[in-house]
Amino acid sequence: MHTVVVSGDGTAFPVADGQTVLDAALRNGAWLPHSCTQGTCGTCKLRVLCGEVDHGGTPEETLPATDRQTGMALGCMAVPRSDLTVQTTAVVDGTVPRHRLRDHEATVVMLDDIAADTRRLVLELDDDMQFTAGQYCELVVPGVGVSRQYSMANPPGDPRRLEFHIKRTPGGMATDGWIFKDLAVDERIALRGPLGQFGLADKQDSPVILIGGGTGLAPLKSIVHHALEHELAPEMFLYHGGRRRVDLYDVEYFTELAQAHPGFHYRPAISEPDPDDGEWTGSVGMVTDVVLDDFASCKGMSAYLCGPPAMVTAAVKALKRRRMAPRLIFREEFTAAPVGV
Repeated sequence: MHTVVVSGDGTAFPVADGQTVLDAALRNGAWLPHSCTQGTCGTCKLRVLCGEVDHGGTPEETLPATDRQTGMALGCMAVPRSDLTVQTTAVVDGTVPRHRLRDHEATVVMLDDIAADTRRLVLELDDDMQFTAGQYCELVVPGVGVSRQYSMANPPGDPRRLEFHIKRTPGGMATDGWIFKDLAVDERIALRGPLGQFGLADKQDSPVILIGGGTGLAPLKSIVHHALEHELAPEMFLYHGGRRRVDLYDVEYFTELAQAHPGFHYRPAISEPDPDDGEWTGSVGMVTDVVLDDFASCKGMSAYLCGPPAMVTAAVKALKRRRMAPRLIFREEFTAAPVGV
C-alpha cells in the first residue's frame, strides 16, 4: 500500500498493490482528469514530482520514453512503486459533478438488435450508480480478465437501470466473443463505473449542437434527455450519421421526441443511400456536411461530439469553420480495442 498526494490541493489517497493511480483516486473520491482509461488519449497525464512508478503497458505513442524520463506518467496505467507526489497536467473543471468509482453487479433485462451489427443492452443493477449524463462504464468480459468501455444511453434519473448501444467488432472479445455470441437475458454481468468527464452538466445560455456517429449516439441520448428534463439549453440540435439507413437506429423515437419538444431538433443523415434499405427522406451526405449546410454561423454555441475519431475530427473542423470557439467543443472518441487484447 502506497499513498499518493496531489500537489496543489493536498488531496491524498491510498493505492493498493498493483492498482493504478487513476483507479485508486476515483475509488477514493479524488478527482483526476481522464477520458479513455486505456492509455490512448493522454487526458490523465501526470507529472511525478516525487516517487517512482511502473508504467506497465503505457503506449509509446501516447507517452514516449523521453517524457517518462522527465517524470511524466499516465494515471490510468501507472502503478506506484513508492509513495508519490503528483501534479495534473490537464485543467480540472470544478463544475463537473464527481461520482465515486465503484464495482457493480447487474442482470441483463434486454438485449435487442437495433441496427446493422448493433445491439441495445439494458441492465438492472443490484445497487444504485450515480453518474453524469455522458459518462461510461467498463463491462467485464467473463473468463478473459479484460473489460470494455460503453457509454450510458439513459439519463441519470434512474440509477438502477443502464442502457448501452454496442457495435460489433469483428473478432472482438467483448462483442463477437460474448455480447453477440451467447449473452442472454437474465444473465449476470460485472461492471465498474462511472468513468469519463464528457457530458453536459450546467445550464447553457446558447443553443447546443450534438453530433454522433454510429453508437456515438449513446451518450448524446443521455445528454438530450437530461437536458430536456432540467431545461439546461434553450435549444438543442441532434445530428446522427451513418453510412446506410440500416446503420441508424431510434429514428422514430427521436422524431417523436422532437415533435414533443419545440426546442429540440433531430437530423439523421446517411452518406450512402441504398434502394434496398427502403425509401429515405432524411438528409444525405456526411453528417458534418449536413451541419455546415444548416448553420451560417455557430458563434457562441457549444457542441458535444461522439463517435469514430475521423468523424469527431471532421466535426471539429466544421464547427470551427462556422466560428464556434474551440473551448466550447467537447468530444468523446470511440476507438475499438485491439483484437485479441
